[in-house]
Amino acid sequence: MTPRRARRLGMAGLIVAGTTIALVLALNAFQSNLLYFVSPSEVNAGEAPVGKPFRVGGLVVEGSVIRPDDSLTVRFDVTDTLHSVPIQYSGILPDLFRDGQGVVVKGKLNTDGVFEATEVLAKHDENYMPPEVADALNAAKTLQAE
Repeated sequence: MTPRRARRLGMAGLIVAGTTIALVLALNAFQSNLLYFVSPSEVNAGEAPVGKPFRVGGLVVEGSVIRPDDSLTVRFDVTDTLHSVPIQYSGILPDLFRDGQGVVVKGKLNTDGVFEATEVLAKHDENYMPPEVADALNAAKTLQAE
């Protein structure tokens, strides 16, 4: 093999290795930023990751909202009409948040089974419901009918 051909082969190898490393790093960053949606029934069945961030959605259970006077911490339950998940959130809730409202909550499930929310999103009008929440509610209704 001539020295010129060896240099070209070495450069081609460096380009392939660099591209592979960049691709692995990009895919790793993408994977670590994914947030999965889990329904309250899946959380109840133990299918939700403990200590990892994900989203849970459903309807706020009527009468479940507890707001202490001296704190911004709010506790409430979210249901898919089959099972419910207790949620704890510290912060200011959206203006549209109320009993019976569709919500999507982002956070982590702690070891006690309470979902510690970092963000609460309420649906913005009476006709819209996030597709994940609508699918979870429809699945729960199907299971109740069986």
